[in-house]
Amino acid sequence: MKFKPKNIKKGSALAAMLGAVFIIALTGCAAGGDGENVPQTKIVLTDGFGAGELFRIENLSCSQKEFMVYLINTQNQYENILDSQIWEKSSGEEGLTLEDKLKDTVLARISRVKAMVLLAREQGVELTQEENDAVTQAAKDYFMSLSDKELEVLDVSLEDIQKMYAEYVLAEKTYDYIVKDINPEISDDEARTITVEHILIKTYSLNGKGEKIEFTSRMKQEAYERALAVLELVKGKEAVLDDEGNVVEEAVRPGEFESIMLEYNEAADNFYSFMHGDMEPEFEKAAFLLGNGEISDIVETPDGYEIIRCISSFDKDETDNNKIKIVDERKKAVFDEIYEQFVAKLTKNINDELWKEITIISDEDVKTTDFFMTISTHV
Repeated sequence: MKFKPKNIKKGSALAAMLGAVFIIALTGCAAGGDGENVPQTKIVLTDGFGAGELFRIENLSCSQKEFMVYLINTQNQYENILDSQIWEKSSGEEGLTLEDKLKDTVLARISRVKAMVLLAREQGVELTQEENDAVTQAAKDYFMSLSDKELEVLDVSLEDIQKMYAEYVLAEKTYDYIVKDINPEISDDEARTITVEHILIKTYSLNGKGEKIEFTSRMKQEAYERALAVLELVKGKEAVLDDEGNVVEEAVRPGEFESIMLEYNEAADNFYSFMHGDMEPEFEKAAFLLGNGEISDIVETPDGYEIIRCISSFDKDETDNNKIKIVDERKKAVFDEIYEQFVAKLTKNINDELWKEITIISDEDVKTTDFFMTISTHV
């Protein structure tokens, strides 16, 4: 049985980290949320840029200074987790280094902010005086946190930081404005997480390349017969007697499933906790019909024959948390549709020559990481 976690992509751990922690693509992403792997709007190469102008979306421009603030903060956040020697390594994509990947990540993030500012204008969204005051204070706090060396390298003014923060907050506010009336009712059953243990008898093998080879009909029948034998073991009964020695019921022997599972389970995992939509449909349907302690009959899935025992059929706190997640997903889906239609109409241009010149900064005296954190603590 294969558990199907959402939003897990293939690739090296570092490449996945670069793709998941900070990417917010120009299309299809909720403001401020974790990035998704979605098609990105093409940026057209063109001439006619002003000095230090890196790219333009409609009449909104991004300077090299802005880009470097994002780039250096993001770079240093990675280096605090990993090390400063990672950037020359391959990203897993032909011809690209992790530095290239980082630059693309930052470009996507700033492009999203600029596009969201344009969307704010279309939707009539503006910052309040209170929000502008918070932006001003956040800009002062971040600017004052920069060392003389960082100010020299970034070459930004207080006004530059304040403008960047104002756009960043406006992008966040626009997302909230668009989804403000989306509050779907989520039932307990839709949101609940259940925990099960299981025994899988496989109906496939793997060849030398790791590819699945389905069993023949005869081999599959033999697997089914083994599953029947295991089911008989796990559903073995013991008599429960009253005070006079009479049999009043028969119960599954406590602890038997676990020991039998350890002996016969052919899956990599013994336990799963999941919501609706996380598992193969056949497995999920059978599991959600079980109450605490109940054991299923044999369930056929693409991997083989499953016997499932429910450990926990309902957790109130987990269910409430899941409801929040589901609502957020529904809001994001609505937003994405509106946003993708909007950005498809925008004109995007990049200063290719300047883009090629931009590199990360390797300087022990340039360690700023608080650009994003500072604004999040003020607004």
